[in-house]
Amino acid sequence: MKLATMKRTIEHIPAIEVVSDELKNEALPLVIYYHGWETSKELALTPARKIAAKKIRVILPDAMYHGERRVKKKSMIPSFAFWSSIQHNLIEFDTIIDYYLKRDLILDDRIGVAGFSMGGMTTSGLLTKHPEIKVASILMGTPSYQGFIDRLLLAKRKYHVNVPDDLEDILFWTTRYDLNTQPETLAGRPLYFWHGTDDIKIPYSSSHDFYKQYKDTPSGRGMVYETGENKPHILTPDIMEHTAEFFSSHL
Repeated sequence: MKLATMKRTIEHIPAIEVVSDELKNEALPLVIYYHGWETSKELALTPARKIAAKKIRVILPDAMYHGERRVKKKSMIPSFAFWSSIQHNLIEFDTIIDYYLKRDLILDDRIGVAGFSMGGMTTSGLLTKHPEIKVASILMGTPSYQGFIDRLLLAKRKYHVNVPDDLEDILFWTTRYDLNTQPETLAGRPLYFWHGTDDIKIPYSSSHDFYKQYKDTPSGRGMVYETGENKPHILTPDIMEHTAEFFSSHL
């Protein structure tokens, strides 16, 4: 299948659309795929192409402070720009969806989200507020926002990291998007996790504990978890293919 890769500006959001060339003007299932911290939409093209090959339209937005939106000097406060990037992703989701709805390019409201690392955390946050999302994938991200913040505060105490005393108060909005504290919002939707056991950036347990706790509940019955034994914080082609197959099966 020949794929078309097109640059888009969706209002103020730089993005890339990947779709079958022969189907690009037809309504298709749509997946928004969010890249990781300090990367860009271009570096997510390989997994996007694998998903698009399943006759799915894939949108790759640049997160705030990344890619075409990179700034020379962002906040030096540890984690603040990270959380700000996620916050912008959450805010801009509706803008991207509306763009394609108005053009009648989403088939039967079949909407999916996926992401790697920071993008996976964006995905988990979106699931708490958007029941219109039918299928999702969290790749080496965590559904526990508070757990991630707690690790930062622990590092502050242990390694004397210069973190503002009121950082947790400033990030209070994250409690509203923490999937770990409101698993009922998952509502049985298909959710594919992949996480490597040797991930030192986002610990394996931070996603696997969520899966273990809720997999047998009505809300978590759609979850699938794949473990990467001895795998670090990186995606491999086989995992990209598994993600694409998951969306093909469920979306």
